[in-house]
Amino acid sequence: MPSDIDARVEVLDTLSADDLGEVTSVVSAATEADGLHPLSEHVMLHLPLTTPGPDRHLLVFVSSDGAERLGGYAHLDPTDVVEGASAEVVVHPDVRGHGIGRLVVQHLEQLSPDGRLRLWAHGQQSPARALAESLGYVSSRELWQMRRSLRAALPQTELPPGYRLRSFRPGEDDGAWLDVNAKAFADHPEQGAWTPADLHHRMAEEWFDPQGFLVLEGPDGAMAGFHWTKVHGGTSTCDDGATAHGHEPIGEVYVVGVSPDHQGRGLGRALTVAGLRHLRSLGLSQAMLYVDADNTSAVRTYTSLGFTRWDVDVQFSRPLARSRGGVPPSQS
Repeated sequence: MPSDIDARVEVLDTLSADDLGEVTSVVSAATEADGLHPLSEHVMLHLPLTTPGPDRHLLVFVSSDGAERLGGYAHLDPTDVVEGASAEVVVHPDVRGHGIGRLVVQHLEQLSPDGRLRLWAHGQQSPARALAESLGYVSSRELWQMRRSLRAALPQTELPPGYRLRSFRPGEDDGAWLDVNAKAFADHPEQGAWTPADLHHRMAEEWFDPQGFLVLEGPDGAMAGFHWTKVHGGTSTCDDGATAHGHEPIGEVYVVGVSPDHQGRGLGRALTVAGLRHLRSLGLSQAMLYVDADNTSAVRTYTSLGFTRWDVDVQFSRPLARSRGGVPPSQS
């Protein structure tokens, strides 16, 4: 690291109001410079939490000419004992090229419970991608962002007899939704593990609209599936609390799930189309979604509905031979 910049790393369980403000400023500066948001929604929702949990916040303070300020931030989630800890890193554009990213990854590796670490890079042009590759990490998972025009024709779909759509009822549907979500995404790395707190954090966000949270009831009246839509951009605020950069609002196929008891009846496709029609009714011209690249059935469904790949988030992992201890501990 050049002598004109010194850096120190603090590891915290929670962020103070001042820390949160500085992290938000770094995130906003990186978003403006790169045209990409460097941190996921999951991380942004955890930044303001004041109750200590398993997550760790790494703050990199840099000093030059006697003045110190926040130059970088990283979030570490050590909870996945199967795949290993995961982290997301952002460095302020003004202090890039001084080894700050490398420094924070070294700390993250030391803090990982078994030495394994997965790094996320959001977008193909993300600086985190080059950082991970320079440190010997290799791509281990791809999350595609897909988009389609809402001005193009939508296919005609019908629900099977006995099924009906309605809007989500906050406070009444919470438990049933968590149950269906857990069953529908039992094999998903993150989605299936949502807790009541995870749901309520998102329900408290400015973008939440129960009218765009479609619930599918089965013939017995119980929840059989759902399509949670989201609108961001325009005059709304970003996930970090900053005002959106005036781009045209875009609708998102946020989460679509069908209970295993009701799968195989075309309900996922019908729910997706219903959500797209809702987004179009709001006057939106574009819709987006995220899907794992190796989820071939979902990719096939979305492609048939007119979605095409727009960008890619990549998760990087270190080969096991490079990890501390050589191999992860056995899981009994």
